[in-house]
Amino acid sequence: MSERTLHTIGTLGGVILGAVFLLAAWTKALDPAGFAEVIEREGVAFLGPWATAIGAIVIEVVLGLCLVLGARTRPVLWATVVLVAFFLFLNGRAYWKYSQGLIDETAECGCFGSLVERTPTEAFWQDLFLLVPPLGLAFLGRRRDLLRKGKIRRGTERPPVIRYAVAGLLGVASAGFAWKAPELPLDDLATRLKPGVEVSDLCAGSGADGSRVCLDVVVPELQSGSHRVILAELADEELTERVDQLNEEALAGDRQLWLLTPSPGDEVQAFLWSWGPTFEVREVPAELLRPLYRRLPRSFVVDSGEVVRTASTIDPPSG
Repeated sequence: MSERTLHTIGTLGGVILGAVFLLAAWTKALDPAGFAEVIEREGVAFLGPWATAIGAIVIEVVLGLCLVLGARTRPVLWATVVLVAFFLFLNGRAYWKYSQGLIDETAECGCFGSLVERTPTEAFWQDLFLLVPPLGLAFLGRRRDLLRKGKIRRGTERPPVIRYAVAGLLGVASAGFAWKAPELPLDDLATRLKPGVEVSDLCAGSGADGSRVCLDVVVPELQSGSHRVILAELADEELTERVDQLNEEALAGDRQLWLLTPSPGDEVQAFLWSWGPTFEVREVPAELLRPLYRRLPRSFVVDSGEVVRTASTIDPPSG
């Protein structure tokens, strides 16, 4: 195999792996708070959940850009080896825990944010085949190796300084974006809840062991008629301050008003006794609700089982 062919294969492997890193960083940067929750749950919040989440996003962006731009230097490749090994360790540990019945199938690494639903088994095997082969290929045909072996002439290798600089600057920019992302109107992009989605498609669990649950099962009434739905924690001060207003809306509105909450049943009962809401309050499994928001409260309008509008607040979606 010619040196040019090896170089092309190695470059292609690096580009594929870098693109995977960048996609993963993008999905996590859209919802850094959700990623921080995963980090804390996995016990790897070395610098605190938030700082570790931002740092991990920056590392993925920098390494991903270096690989996409062709800077396959030894520091970059060995740093990539460490990162891939760490991902596989986390996914492998979750896979083992799942096989032992210690966690359920909704406990996943959050490698692609909340947009991709994977069981621990799927996450481990998909990452193994998605990351390891292109990583191996990325070591092939490096210009500096070919230069050392005398396969190419000195002076034909390109110094990676500029590519390092570009990757570093965009890595810093990604930290700023992730830091500000929760304040930006990106919920429809960052979550599974967006206009045009059917409530029957908002689910959690693979269904392999009968554990799959969908929103239309928990709240079957959403399949017909018009509804406004609020997602909120019952202890949220913004919610409790608005109960009277929501009661009036429920009595006078054309749409049925729902409050869906991950709060446990005893808190639901306490809320009903304390506030006497005229709207429907229903407990929903946290693993089903979590992919539907970045921050609570959030609300949306459903017509005949289809989400037609969303809002990042408790207020009615406009339109």
